[in-house]
Amino acid sequence: MAAERASLVIGTRGSKLALWQSEYIKTKLEALTGLPVWLTIIKTTGDKILDVPLAKVGGKGLFTKELEVELEAGTVDLCVHSMKDVPTELPQGLMIGAMPERVDPRDAIVSGAGFDLKSLPAGGRVGTSSLRRRAQLLALRPDLEIVDIRGNLDTRMRKAENGEVDAVILASAGITRMGWADRITTYIDTDSMCPAVGQGAIGIEIRSDDDYMLGVCERLTDLETMACVSAERVVMRTLEGGCQVPIGAYCRFEDDMLVMDGVVASVDGTRVVRYRLEGSPAEPEILGAAMVERLLELGAGEILAEVRAASGESVSTLLEE
Repeated sequence: MAAERASLVIGTRGSKLALWQSEYIKTKLEALTGLPVWLTIIKTTGDKILDVPLAKVGGKGLFTKELEVELEAGTVDLCVHSMKDVPTELPQGLMIGAMPERVDPRDAIVSGAGFDLKSLPAGGRVGTSSLRRRAQLLALRPDLEIVDIRGNLDTRMRKAENGEVDAVILASAGITRMGWADRITTYIDTDSMCPAVGQGAIGIEIRSDDDYMLGVCERLTDLETMACVSAERVVMRTLEGGCQVPIGAYCRFEDDMLVMDGVVASVDGTRVVRYRLEGSPAEPEILGAAMVERLLELGAGEILAEVRAASGESVSTLLEE
């Protein structure tokens, strides 16, 4: 690929959050390169289907595939994603080149009535489209009613604020990035609800043969964030996770060590497999593989097989991974 550019083009979804993230990366790129940076808005499958829960849509790359087509074609130089939306298997010739420093990965509750996990009334209606959140919430509060809820971030928050549901659970990172942190009722600690793989992290996807962008990404990435999310993505990749399965993994640095929580749960929350491991910061993928091994020993494979069978997906033999 050509070493020099006259400008750079970012491929992005058109949601307010996606645009915020792309503008954030645009500012960083312009400061690093001195080049003008433009945004190209691309509509993805996930943006078009708003009346069906993500777990029922099926397929991978619901929020990335169309962007990757433009990246492969060379019409954009990079794509900006929420890492929790990025499949663990990327198209050949593409790679995640950088991740800036991750922000708060916790889930958060927005409630017009000011409810938190403990004060939600029996039978309270809680909105989420995430099987991971549904499963862990029901494990804590099996008396609650879970309501599938889609739409952009503001739309989902308003459903809780105007009383259509008693509360919604969302990633705190997106709310904070949009400047709406004052609308968060309470944060859910990661011991109660393990975050999604990559939650709170932004990923920059590039062509792996683009030497210019590789050089730029080296200056843009946060190595700790890259290590932690890389470890988490091993768990997701090996367990073949996505929107269709209730898997969580959260890795962070504690006292110069990597510490990871992993969780697999049945959709109804009646069975939860959870474990915590420590590993070397120099070997994040080994930590991720060790977590998978331990979760499978504790019964995660059987839970996931039942989840997939119930949803009509083909069941893979996880224990052969």
